[in-house]
Amino acid sequence: MKKKLLAGILAGMISLSLSFETQAASRDEIAAIHVETASDFKYWNEDSPTKSKIVSFVEDVTNPASPNFIPPEDRIATFDMDGTFYCETAPLYFQETMFLYRALEDESYQAPKKIVKFAEKIRPKIYNKTGITPAENKILVQQLTKAYEGMTPEEYRAYVRNFMETNETGLTNLKRGEAFYLPMVEVISYLTNNGFAVYIDTACGTDTTRELIGNIIPIPQDRIIASDFVYTTTQMGKDKPASHFFDRRNEKVVISGEPVDENGSTVKIFSILNYIGKKPVLAFGNSMGDSGMFEYTLQDNKYQSMAFCVLCDDTVRELGNISKADKMKSMAVKRGWETISMRDEFKTIYGDNVKRSE
Repeated sequence: MKKKLLAGILAGMISLSLSFETQAASRDEIAAIHVETASDFKYWNEDSPTKSKIVSFVEDVTNPASPNFIPPEDRIATFDMDGTFYCETAPLYFQETMFLYRALEDESYQAPKKIVKFAEKIRPKIYNKTGITPAENKILVQQLTKAYEGMTPEEYRAYVRNFMETNETGLTNLKRGEAFYLPMVEVISYLTNNGFAVYIDTACGTDTTRELIGNIIPIPQDRIIASDFVYTTTQMGKDKPASHFFDRRNEKVVISGEPVDENGSTVKIFSILNYIGKKPVLAFGNSMGDSGMFEYTLQDNKYQSMAFCVLCDDTVRELGNISKADKMKSMAVKRGWETISMRDEFKTIYGDNVKRSE
């Protein structure tokens, strides 16, 4: 009986091992990631310099006997989302890709002609990765929420959840709601389990971010700093929000369709000041949109501090861009930011069953 039991346990362990090696991670599996000590990391290569630096930092600053000890209340870490711990390459940010779907493919929605014309113009550029112009990007930011005008926050979040069930473009076996970088999720788990308050500081929309990470990433909803929608009510008219009486019986809160207040670059510094009130000691990002967060974290910090930049340099398991990665690496070296190579340091990104489809 004991032999049969042991055989069953061994078979189960083999099955779990094979699953770990070959399958893409589901949202439930991502939510189950738990890293407390250095030995708990599974998704980083053993010789990863980044993993070593993060572990050394955490072990040092959480040691009461260390001269670099940081009190728990001051252990603040900020993370960008898209391109830092979530996919932004298939073919672009989640929110922008959802806008294209809303404007051109959603049969339940009749988009205004202006939105359709613009979406048709930029879609091939985005999907072919030839890039949109600064002027087109400005219009895109203006129109991102126009397509959801009149939706309640609850309706919008339901729309995000539905889009999360669609498949990523250019990557097989991966839904948009599963497209998290597993090694970076481990870092978030490791920090939260070692007394760090982890915040998301992203240019993505607040409600979009809340749905993407909800019940999966160990960051409370009130620690999400993002680009805010402009809301109105169905009865506000020309009233100013500060003087409008909201009648719960006769009106609803809805998306106004006005452009989001974008949370990027130096604005991220102001967001940290307004929402956190303390300077981070760790910052993680991937682009110049995170430069303000990096520089502010490293400037005159009373504690030991570090900034990490994720490089999109994996073109085999991901839709990386070597030219962009090289430019960011050059800037990081110049500014004293640490770099994270997805290609060289991640044992897997989404799970080994996720492949490039092109």
